[in-house]
Amino acid sequence: MTSNAEITVERTKGDEALLKVKDISLSFSQYTSGLRKTEIKVISNLSMEAYSGEVLAVVGSSGSGKSLLAHAILGILPSNAKLSGKMEYKGQELTQERKEKLRGNEIALIPQSVNYLDPLMRISDQVIGNVEKKSEKLMKELQRDIFHKYDLKSDVDRMFPHELSGGMARRVLVSTALMNSSKLVIADEPTPGLDEKNLNETLSYFRDMANKGCAVILITHDIEAALKISDKIAIFYAGTILEEANIEDFKNDGENLRHPYTRALWNALPQNKFQAIKGHQPMQDEVIDGCFFYERCSIRDEHCSKGTPQLKMINEGLVRCNNVS
Repeated sequence: MTSNAEITVERTKGDEALLKVKDISLSFSQYTSGLRKTEIKVISNLSMEAYSGEVLAVVGSSGSGKSLLAHAILGILPSNAKLSGKMEYKGQELTQERKEKLRGNEIALIPQSVNYLDPLMRISDQVIGNVEKKSEKLMKELQRDIFHKYDLKSDVDRMFPHELSGGMARRVLVSTALMNSSKLVIADEPTPGLDEKNLNETLSYFRDMANKGCAVILITHDIEAALKISDKIAIFYAGTILEEANIEDFKNDGENLRHPYTRALWNALPQNKFQAIKGHQPMQDEVIDGCFFYERCSIRDEHCSKGTPQLKMINEGLVRCNNVS
């Protein structure tokens, strides 16, 4: 087990972001009564960057659409999805064709559900999968070395997914990303339901990946878990990023945090003020002309209700708010 104190952060960020997401918006076409076609917008003008050697946590409430960000990056959206904006990977546009080529190789998804494992395939075979083989023996040796690192004994190789414990299954999913020598790892809600021991163990895997040079995007609703291993926290609300804060900003009363929603999340934690704020996130079918946080904001004024604020740099962090300077 890795204790909290042992989950260390070693920054190795280069000059250029490995992944750049610029003003993407995502909507879905739906047909309502009378066969009327409507557009449900789930992501709006979202921008973020992921750097090699860092963990970027995207933190937002359950059901807010965070996983759709992962699916957009991976290019696994359904046919009724409409995606706009721009993504770049290693300085080149990340087109759908390029996503399909990189997915499962340089860009890997570690999903929340162990149902992603093939129930009819032995564990060793599906971890090796479609990795380009120099030789079957070499790939088998690599797989066994990775399994040994994560305390997966040799008898696991021939098991089927239903024979694994929950913790073993998560380690298998992490091993799959390592087998492919992935450069960008997206972990989608990987910690719900884990006890403290398994939570810290799982988080340590992602920190270790970043320390070895990967860019890790941790998508989670658990801000406390994110704070244990992340370099930066991106606050996801109503389909966009309201703030990207450095890990050092989360201390005391949150006076170094820029957006009122981020401060509210911080002060709602039991070890802080344990204070909740009134209201709720806008529904996906609500039409909002101004700031998405307007109805719940304590520092709003009239011009906040007109036009969506743009992300701006304040004190070495990003914030989407007109009234922060």
